[in-house]
Order: sequence, then structure tokens, then C-alpha cells
Amino acid sequence: MATPAALLDEPGRAAGIRLEHPVQAGALVARFGSPLLVIDCAVVRRQYRALAAALPGVDLHYALKPLPEAAVVRALAEEGSWFDLATSGEIELVRAAGIPAGRCIHTHPIKRDADIRAALDFGVSTFVADNVDEFIKLQPYRQQLRMLLRLSFRSPQATVDLSRKFGCDPAAAPALAEQAAAAGLTIAGFSFHVGSQVANPDMYQRAISTCDELLRAGRARGLGPFDVLDIGGGFPIDYLRAAPEIGAFCRPIRAALAELPVDVRVIAEPGRFLCGPAGLGLATVIGRARRDGRWWYYLDDGLYGSFSGQLYDGSRYPLEPLLPHGGMPEPCVVAGPTCDSIDVVAEDIPLPELQVGDLVLGRQMGAYTSATATDFNFLPRARVLAVNVDADAS
Repeated sequence: MATPAALLDEPGRAAGIRLEHPVQAGALVARFGSPLLVIDCAVVRRQYRALAAALPGVDLHYALKPLPEAAVVRALAEEGSWFDLATSGEIELVRAAGIPAGRCIHTHPIKRDADIRAALDFGVSTFVADNVDEFIKLQPYRQQLRMLLRLSFRSPQATVDLSRKFGCDPAAAPALAEQAAAAGLTIAGFSFHVGSQVANPDMYQRAISTCDELLRAGRARGLGPFDVLDIGGGFPIDYLRAAPEIGAFCRPIRAALAELPVDVRVIAEPGRFLCGPAGLGLATVIGRARRDGRWWYYLDDGLYGSFSGQLYDGSRYPLEPLLPHGGMPEPCVVAGPTCDSIDVVAEDIPLPELQVGDLVLGRQMGAYTSATATDFNFLPRARVLAVNVDADAS
């Protein structure tokens, strides 16, 4: 077996790097510096295969938003993934990766004319809208595109409510479909997103059932083909609490999808589920202080960096020392490197005593970490390093 040093001779290309191995993780920091965010493409592939098995017949479009990394895009393309784009920057990323435009859709409900033209110039032909003003923007290009009408299904059990900002009331959908058809737009079907990190599949079932009725009604009225349903993303992963096994979670969703007309193409937009478990954050203890009877440990990464998802996404990442010195864990505070007092990663987290220079691991850090990090206080973001990028690493 190759030594850790040999495995790192070609960073990002070598197979067999095990991120849970302390020696290998420490070697990565020694070579590439700290803080570091390591993305394991073998895990991305594993997650894709698990979701594809849980939702057979559903075309999975990776939503680039949580982790727009070229290595992840290429790994998923090799698995047969489709792609969900929302911005011109994301278009450029998939274009550079050699992804055919026919494997992409554009799902941002609110677009500038320049965004529409950029997507059309690339070759994307499926767009999403949820209101009449967007129909007006799309109308000049009606011969080049098909439209999904986005519906709102708000789930109180979702960590992030993605139907608050976008989507029309399902009761308004028939009238909006009439207006879109009158504008000459081809209505391919409907889309929805019940929220991110959803606790159970109940809202998916309700949304699919409602969309089934609307698809059949739209066809009966001759308003368009109504042959596509986009069920969004939101499939949960483990953080501090275990998520349901994905096959069991999707079982009721599969049952609901089985009631759709047989010629309806079903697509989904997974993001977090594919990339979240693939990320390992590595940060160094740069200082410590005994304050009010407990240790405060200051890392070189924090809420303004890779832990930004705790603010923007409501996530809490499992933390542990890379090489514990021993001793009983005691409640402590883990803070980031900035001068802002809000930059606290964890309160009252039980850890054994740490020393300056120790490494701390954050798990499940692939989604909404580097993507939402900032350069606040002129502190550099964590370097992103992809490993096991070749298919044989899986």
C-alpha cells in the first residue's frame, strides 16, 4: 500500500486517500496549508449512486449552488448526472467542464434578460418562471425554450424554506398557465422545492399529488405538453443528528410518482445530498484562553469562512480533534479567527483539552461552506482540494 506521502505526489488525482485517516489528513495540511476544505469525489459518486437507486427513473440534476467545484461537476458527469443552473457563472463552469447544454436546465425563477440570453447561447432550453412578469421576459425567446411553472409548497419541517421567496400558489397555477400559453410560451410542466434538509417526505407526496392533478388538467385544456415534473431537492443528510436512510426516505416519494401519467419525465435537483458528506474541513487552533471557567479555542477558520453555513444554512457540523491528547472532554467554546464577536462556531461543545497548533476536523462540510465563505477581515478563505477525482477511486 502506498504511503500517505506517495498518495499526495499528485494531489487531487490519486486514489485511496482516506480522509478519516489522521496521518493522511495531517499530511494534506502540511503540504497545502490551513485552513483546508477537502472534497472527496469518491463520496460524491457514492451519494449520487445511492440517490439514483432510491429514485429510479428520475433524472438527477446536480444543483451547483452548494458546491460549485469543477472536480465535482466532472465526477458527477461521469456518473451520468444532469445539471441545474441558476446563474451565468454556473453556465460558464459547466461549459468549461465540457457538459452538453442538453443535460442542463435553468431554474432561477427571476432572471435578467442577459441571464436568459446567456443560457440560450449555451444551448439550454428549459427555464423556470412563477409570475407574469417573467413570462414577459421569456416571450421574445418563446420559439427557443420550454417553461416550467414553479409552485410553492412550504414545509415547516424544512431547515431552509425555499418556497417563501419563489413559487406561485398552486391554486393560481391554472390561471397563470393560461396567461403563459396566451403569451406563446410552451409549458413543459411544473416544478417545486419543498425546502432544504427536509425532515420527512410528507410534503413531497402532497406536492406531487397536487402537480399530478394540475398536469392532467393542463393537458385536458390543451395548454401545453405538461410532460415534465421537477420535484426539486432537499434530501437530508446527517449532521449532528442522523438523517433517515435515503431509500426509506424516498419510498413514499416513489409511490407518489408512480401515480403520474406514464409519459411524464421526472427530474430532481439534489445539491446538499450529493456534496455535503464529501467535505472535510481542517482548521488549526491558533490560540486559546481560559475564560469564565472554560477553554476558548480560536481556529483559523470560522463563521465568515467555511463555517458560514451555520449562519446562512442552519447547519451544525460535527467537530472533533484530529489527534486528541487524551483527557476527559469538557465543555468549551470554539471560535473563528476574525475580530467579530459573532464569529463563534460552537458553544459548550465537549472536547478534550487542545493545544495551539492542533488540528480540528469538521465533517459533512461539502455544502454551503466554501460557496458562502467571505474574505472578511482580509482573512483568506480555506483552500479547496479535491481528492479521489478519478472514477476508479470509487
